[in-house]
Amino acid sequence: MKTQFTISGWGLACGMLAVHTFPGSAATLQKKRAADRPNIIYIMADDLGYGDLHCFNADSQIPTPYLDQLRAQGMAFTDIHSGTSVSTPSRYGIMTGRYCFRTSLKKGVLWGYSEPLIEKERLTVAELLRQAGYTTAVIGKWHLGLGWVKEDPDKAIVGGNMMNPEWVNIDFAAPLTDSPNDHGFDYSFILPGSLDMNPYVYIENGSVTVPEMRMIQGSNKPRGVFYRKGLCAKDVEVTGVLDKLKEQAISYIGEQRSDRPFFLYLPLTAPHAPWLPAPEFRGRSKAGIYGDFVCHVDDVVGRVLEALDKQGLADNTIVIFTSDNGADWTPQDKVKFPEHQANYIFRGYKTDVWDGGHRIPFIVRWPGVVPAGSHTDQTLCLTDLMATCADLTGTPLPEGVGEDSYSFLPILRDSANGKSVRTSTIHVSTQGVFAIREGRWKYIDSNKSGGNSDKVETPYEVPGQLYDMESDPREQHNLYEKYPQVVAALKAKLEQIKLRGGEDVPVCVTAEMEQMH
Repeated sequence: MKTQFTISGWGLACGMLAVHTFPGSAATLQKKRAADRPNIIYIMADDLGYGDLHCFNADSQIPTPYLDQLRAQGMAFTDIHSGTSVSTPSRYGIMTGRYCFRTSLKKGVLWGYSEPLIEKERLTVAELLRQAGYTTAVIGKWHLGLGWVKEDPDKAIVGGNMMNPEWVNIDFAAPLTDSPNDHGFDYSFILPGSLDMNPYVYIENGSVTVPEMRMIQGSNKPRGVFYRKGLCAKDVEVTGVLDKLKEQAISYIGEQRSDRPFFLYLPLTAPHAPWLPAPEFRGRSKAGIYGDFVCHVDDVVGRVLEALDKQGLADNTIVIFTSDNGADWTPQDKVKFPEHQANYIFRGYKTDVWDGGHRIPFIVRWPGVVPAGSHTDQTLCLTDLMATCADLTGTPLPEGVGEDSYSFLPILRDSANGKSVRTSTIHVSTQGVFAIREGRWKYIDSNKSGGNSDKVETPYEVPGQLYDMESDPREQHNLYEKYPQVVAALKAKLEQIKLRGGEDVPVCVTAEMEQMH
């Protein structure tokens, strides 16, 4: 029997879209094109776990009223994955519809001074939507590399360790040679990377907003409050970044008054460390300062949705909420707050190839199209945004574009009729350990997690792992030796996808193998 996940009587979910209608000239213009070109707002939290939201986990120790409401108004996805268990690769997949292992980045993440990861000629979802008539914007954490201009062209960008450089060879007053504006965004207001890595600067439309720098010492405080020493622009206060992004997003939404649809990509910096909730959120949760920071994230989402309502745009706006990977909720955190399961029942956490590293919340609200309170248990991936937007706008994807992306629009419109959108989904850990999910089966091409759990978990004696995710979603019973034919088939398919990609890869876990279960 298939395991059912339920939350507050709704059913588990991991995705969201939202749309509303209000009186006024903007709403009237928007209604005229509501059927074919809705606005799209894609909000992505940083390191938020599947079990952090109360609407996904009835036992969550964190109140999330705005996200709970969004879930009640839309569709929850209970089996959606970020593709990788860390930040940069997930963001690349969202932007391009491709798994990041197809690039030069095979493991780990980029840093604040890293060079661009998205290829110059690579079509992004922003470019696709702009070609379809959308105005496009990104506000938040970029973490895909940038084209910094060197002060001395004969020297490296940084000296020493990229994480904590000894010196920096950058002309912060010079416009960047590669920024989101070079990848389809009409407007951009970003930070280079995570809020624990330097440089701490705001970049607007390819230029640092205040190029005068100061050195900050960072924080060596206890777990969760750490951030690195480095250069910081005079207009950046680490404690105020999340609210700054909120204000920028609200301002952008307030400017959308024409009949031209817009796409807003809003990758937040929280609840990734440093955990710095504003004073009014301190003590709101029962999961410590981390939980309080999640409360702050929930409030930011609420303010953004409120801005949509104010502009009369909600009825014609698809709002998607998700996370870039699982929560960084370590075994130590579990001991300190045993009642809270940031990654719900799933094994592992951020960095791991087990589901705790990459199974994420995903909610879609789309009034008039997506039934309120609905859910789907189809296995999907964040790379699927590209194909979905192409399907939504009737824009064919050129050959070689978005080869790892599949449209979930039929699910939203209830036209899939139970048919699977994907035949398989790839997961990758921070150390480059691969897994493949097909139907009930998940095969891991390693005897360990490939992430931080390896520090405390003993590797299996057999060379790989096989789990039945329907009967064993916690990944506790390794069936590698029991079903060698399933292992062989999934391993072969994994290698095919790594080499070729795309829909031409045949399904290889046959009906006969399913019956062996």
